[in-house]
Amino acid sequence: MLQLAVILPTYNESKNIASMVERLDKALAGIAWEAIFVDDNSPDGTANVARAIGRTDPRIRVIERIGRRGLASAAIEGMCASAAPIVAVMDSDHQHDPALLPQMLAAITSGECDVAYASRFAEGASTEAWGRPDRVKASGLANAIARKVTGVQLSDPMSGFFMLPAATLRADAHRLSGVGFKILLDILATVDAPLRVKEFPLNFAARAEGESKLDRTVVFEFLIGLYDKWLGRIIPTRFALFGTVGALGALVHLAVLYVVLHLFGRELALSHYPKETAFIVGQTLAAITAMTFNFVLNNELTYADKRLRGFFPLARGWLKFAATCAFGMLANIGVSTALVRVGFHPISAALVGIVLASVWNFALSNKFVWGKYG
Repeated sequence: MLQLAVILPTYNESKNIASMVERLDKALAGIAWEAIFVDDNSPDGTANVARAIGRTDPRIRVIERIGRRGLASAAIEGMCASAAPIVAVMDSDHQHDPALLPQMLAAITSGECDVAYASRFAEGASTEAWGRPDRVKASGLANAIARKVTGVQLSDPMSGFFMLPAATLRADAHRLSGVGFKILLDILATVDAPLRVKEFPLNFAARAEGESKLDRTVVFEFLIGLYDKWLGRIIPTRFALFGTVGALGALVHLAVLYVVLHLFGRELALSHYPKETAFIVGQTLAAITAMTFNFVLNNELTYADKRLRGFFPLARGWLKFAATCAFGMLANIGVSTALVRVGFHPISAALVGIVLASVWNFALSNKFVWGKYG
């Protein structure tokens, strides 16, 4: 009878799959287990490697996700897809030691705890083999922030290696953020009933193959995960991110407008052109510049899970973004220009135009640039 499911979110981990299955087989001898590799359509063929193993080993299953990415959401989907009464989540890059799994399973099945997790910072743990003191410091800072904000008092609440009953996860899966948030911390901050947690010291290793999935967006994703727990039900997280980028774009917009008015406003005002010509020119240049700025940041941050890569996808994405934002830009320019003509200050008029365009831009770009029709 199936006892344990090990969920392994993957992206470009093809070289690690076979060796990880071997380690799981050795560590879980005598335990009825399955491994579910949840792959985000890796271009290196990770899913196919796992499928090839699964053809001769029915304990190996694959969920290949198309059009979406993210460690947290992959872990949730994998845990919900198993019939095993106990589920574990760990990385497939060999930084997490599967030898801890039997101890964690025994602690849960005996009733000693509700959640078992491996800590990089518990007594007896080590990060020396990791060889990244910079990441150790960053992880320590993130853990300190997480403890302060969520009240979860663990030595390593940002751990990605843990185990719990599947029923506990499924009961609150619909309330989990699933975006940019370490899933263990998400679970502990979401479940209403207090969970007894036991930690196991982890000797955190260096990656065996490939490159780390952590990139420059990881801090941003951590912060938006905290936001989602606070305000995600009031203002949707994706829209909040889009709005944050838009706010930065507004600063770019105003800066460009100021430069144009400062450099050319007086000359144009003294010429035969209408007095609002300088504003129209500045507002147009500012809108185009801000739109490009917003596209780049939204691609890197807001839609990091659907990020466009390569020259042609980026160029095509920019053109789609420009097309979907065209009406918003025209409304921005038209309304703000009309306000200037009736006496509004140029900066105030520009802000009104920006707000008016933002909702339109989000609605269409969400669908046509990074969405189903992108």
